[in-house]
Amino acid sequence: MCSRKNKTRSRKNAPDPRTNGDDLRRALNWIVNDKMFAHLHFHGNIGWTGASLVRLTIFWVWSSESSLVAAANDAIACMTRVFGDSAVASYQALTNALNRYSSQLIPILCTRMQGLMKECDNGNFRIGRWLVLAIDGSRLKVPRTLKNERQFCKPKKKTKARKKSKPKKYGKRTKSTTRQRTRKNPRAEGPLMWLTMIWHVGQRLPWYWKIGPAFSSERHHVMEMLEEQEFPENTLFCADGGFVGYDFWRTIHNKDHHFLMRVGSNVRLLKSLGYVRERNGIVYCWPQKVRTKKQLPLVLRLLQFKDARNNNMYLVTNILKESLLSRRHAGEIYRRRWGIELQFRSLKQTFGRTKLRSRTPERAMVELQWSLIGLWMIQLLARKEQVKAREPEKLTSIATVLRIVRQVMQRDTVVPKRTECFTKQLARAVTDDYQRKSKKASRDYPRQTKQKGIGKPIIMVATKDDKKRLKQNLDIAA
Repeated sequence: MCSRKNKTRSRKNAPDPRTNGDDLRRALNWIVNDKMFAHLHFHGNIGWTGASLVRLTIFWVWSSESSLVAAANDAIACMTRVFGDSAVASYQALTNALNRYSSQLIPILCTRMQGLMKECDNGNFRIGRWLVLAIDGSRLKVPRTLKNERQFCKPKKKTKARKKSKPKKYGKRTKSTTRQRTRKNPRAEGPLMWLTMIWHVGQRLPWYWKIGPAFSSERHHVMEMLEEQEFPENTLFCADGGFVGYDFWRTIHNKDHHFLMRVGSNVRLLKSLGYVRERNGIVYCWPQKVRTKKQLPLVLRLLQFKDARNNNMYLVTNILKESLLSRRHAGEIYRRRWGIELQFRSLKQTFGRTKLRSRTPERAMVELQWSLIGLWMIQLLARKEQVKAREPEKLTSIATVLRIVRQVMQRDTVVPKRTECFTKQLARAVTDDYQRKSKKASRDYPRQTKQKGIGKPIIMVATKDDKKRLKQNLDIAA
């Protein structure tokens, strides 16, 4: 038996219990460290490092306060308690620093978290041989201020003043017809931001994004991201019927990447052109404008499926071999693409970014950029712990993870039980796996317009003129 004196000595030598703040500091240091930003050059008068500014910004977007200023004060207080000091001491100083240095910090952070995704969950990093990335876009509201309207609203077209015709002395007056609102000319909704996101399908996490005004083109956003980012080998982009077109598909193909896109009646395809060996499913994308520019057709493989409502669905891919991408595998990948819609819902509803709070365009961009980083970070932390607990197949409950993070920030000095520590709670933050007893049918709201399906792609048989033009273009290319 141990004596009473030895027990006293063992208690004195025992390590101090870990608080919630210690767990939170360790989790953030796994992602953010000073070495990441060592090569960056900041202004000589500042007294903070890049890592300290990033940590403070993450606490700012994680805060539960409804006001931006109150959230900044809450983050500064939490940063001081957890890390000992804060990078800046006011909301104004924080936003000024982010306006100036976000363009340098965010690409480094994105590259770092992309590497950690593969490190913590290599088994789900790829689906088969493919790194599957989904693409989609969504709009977010910003306050209706003059600066936001100038930046994010579509400019009005200048119309020429018409000459007023003299009214007839005699005759019936006809009522002037008002211009009806159509889908191409919608009613103004105020300033909006357009977010185009690339989303990792295997791990259900963001990968990269582009932000612009509401009238931006999501296809142009993707083409810009293809130039800015270096994607791994065997990357497969998957998207819905909005991402079509010869130029868009050719850009992905020329970067040695692959795609799986849904097509409808807005796409015209050719068959039996004879450019490659003909077999079932081979079609060609070769618009008339492309032919006149002496460019060659894009060879595709057409796949047909049945969706959940038993309607026909058509996909095209530039992976021509069945052994590399089977029909069943392609259907599974496109079905899992739907998770990007849930990611947008989590950003808007769960994370509370349906309408941003910044009243200037520069700060609105900063708020949205760092909100995406903060959401990605809590999802990555939860993914790491769930992989350790062998629960990566279950969906992460982002609402539960966000609630856990905010509780830990508010109770950073509390010493939790071993089973209630920060990492254990993240490992259990998964959605319920109950069986639904009733059908989840959509409600028929009176003001909700039912959109028609995108239909079937128009497939035409190549004519003799098409084959002759192809031969001429091949001779020019040779």
